[in-house]
Amino acid sequence: MSSSRWIGSEAELEALYETPPGRRAILKEIDYISDHYRAFIDHAPFVVLATVGPEGLDCSPRGDPAGFVQVQDERTVLLPDRRGNNRLDSLRNIVRDPRVSLLFLIPGVGETLRINGHGHISVDRELLARFEVGGRLPQSVLSIAVDRVYIQCPKALLRSRLWDTQRPVPRESLPTLGQIMQALDMPGTVEAEHWDRAYAATLQKTLY
Repeated sequence: MSSSRWIGSEAELEALYETPPGRRAILKEIDYISDHYRAFIDHAPFVVLATVGPEGLDCSPRGDPAGFVQVQDERTVLLPDRRGNNRLDSLRNIVRDPRVSLLFLIPGVGETLRINGHGHISVDRELLARFEVGGRLPQSVLSIAVDRVYIQCPKALLRSRLWDTQRPVPRESLPTLGQIMQALDMPGTVEAEHWDRAYAATLQKTLY
């Protein structure tokens, strides 16, 4: 059996990947939101928010109708914080370490857009009102100062066939939320079927 070997330095890493990034891979990274990049933000109904804090990293899905992430100006984007489970993992991280990353996905589109920047949490009433849905306001709005923006090629999504509707994963092949909660609930107070039925009945009512 061959022994495993870890890469422990940048020099080793660069030696492993001998070919340096091409000119175009560098050229696409800029420090502002161009009109072309803004089009991806405006059409994305889903973004992954990555944060870092003293306890480690966090990665959180965020979604709404396309355009829910608003471009304030070429160096600022605004992301509403909708109703969730109130763990506040991402927001706790941001108040202690403002570094954030965003990954925008658009159904059917292979390219993704990445933003690295610094976030701050706002509760300004006028700002919250811009994200009102059905009379409900977000609890807060995350204002992200953009440091770097760049487009990602479609290789990963092509390899994964993420948008291939001919290859869906049957939901019944995975455990339900109720089954997961029942397995984790040591006192035994959660019954999977009842939990799933109740959750399905309230999900639409608690989206906002």
